[in-house]
Formats: sequence, C-alpha cells, structure tokens
Amino acid sequence: MSDRYQSLLLFGPPGVGKGTQGKLLGSIPGFVHLATGDIFRALDKNSELGQQFMAYSSRGELVPDELTIKVWRNHVEHLMNDGCFDPERDVLVLDGIPRSLNQAKTIGEHIDVLAVIHLECPDINEMITRMKRRAEQQGRHDDADENVVRKRFEVYKDETAPVLSCYDASLVTKINPIGTPAEVLMNILKVVVPIYSKNFANPLA
Repeated sequence: MSDRYQSLLLFGPPGVGKGTQGKLLGSIPGFVHLATGDIFRALDKNSELGQQFMAYSSRGELVPDELTIKVWRNHVEHLMNDGCFDPERDVLVLDGIPRSLNQAKTIGEHIDVLAVIHLECPDINEMITRMKRRAEQQGRHDDADENVVRKRFEVYKDETAPVLSCYDASLVTKINPIGTPAEVLMNILKVVVPIYSKNFANPLA
C-alpha cells in the first residue's frame, strides 16, 4: 500500500463554505473529507493539546505547523486503521490544510494533489456575516468575535493565500461559492468527477 495519499484540496478564506462542501463530497463513495479545524475542535478541551489549540484559535492565529501536521497524520492513520479510508480507492478531501507555505512543503511528502478547488469570494463582509451565523448555529465561539474573525482574514491573506503558488496553475479551479450548497457542489463535481474516474476504479465494483 502506498504511503502517499491522492488528495483534493479545498482552498479559500474563512467562511467561504469549505466545510459545507467538504461534508457533501465526503458523503459520496470514494471521497473522504478531512477537516483539520474539526479535528482540533473535537480535542478534549482539558487536554494539553486541546488547550494549545484554544489558545491559538481564540486569538485568530494559526496553530503551529509542526503541531498541525502531527495531529493530521495521526488522524489519517486512525481513519485507515478504522477502515474509514482506503488509499487504494479513496481520495482525501482536505479542508483547512495546508495553511502555510511550510505546511504545504511538509504535507507534500505525504500527498499527491489531484486538484485544488479555490472557493473565491471577494466580499469579506458576506463571509463575516456567514461566520457570525455559523457561530450562532454551531456554537463555534472562535467565529463569534468579529475582531477575531477579521484577524483570521488578515492571517489568511498573509500566510495562507500564498500557498496557491505551490501548485501548478493547471491544478487550480476557481469556483464561485455564492449559491445554494447544491449549486456549488454541482460546479465542484464537474471538476473532480473526471479526475477521480481517471485515478481510481469504481469504488462500488
């Protein structure tokens, strides 16, 4: 079994809908959604790791690269051990990683990127409204403080946006995230289904 994972990257600023689209894709056989933010938020808040995550997220800062990659690798191994991810027939849908140039370099030792879906929305205020709504609906306290949210956009612009330069332009497709989840998903599937079919056998065969 290969120690490299065929992967699809969901890329875009906070609140753009990466998590929603990742969950929808992850419900389709052959696609396994892995959201780094969800992994961190699921940590025991009283554990050392959980407290470290809360310290960074409450300030709108990125979790250090070494810690992020360690948690990510452990989670992927658990998915494989539990039979939830088979590298021979599944593509990892990565949401929230890589978020820095160093992460892109480090994680590049473990994944083969088949495509980058760039969810791009120029209206930051629309994204902030989405995130406030999400904070109320999901109890995500890291999205409730507008100052923290705006700090996250600054971090995204300075540290995460440059990550796109790590990937060949032919791998990157811009998708408009405005619309119903089904409409956005349909546009994403037009890109990723042919790529999946080219690299994997029918997962139900």
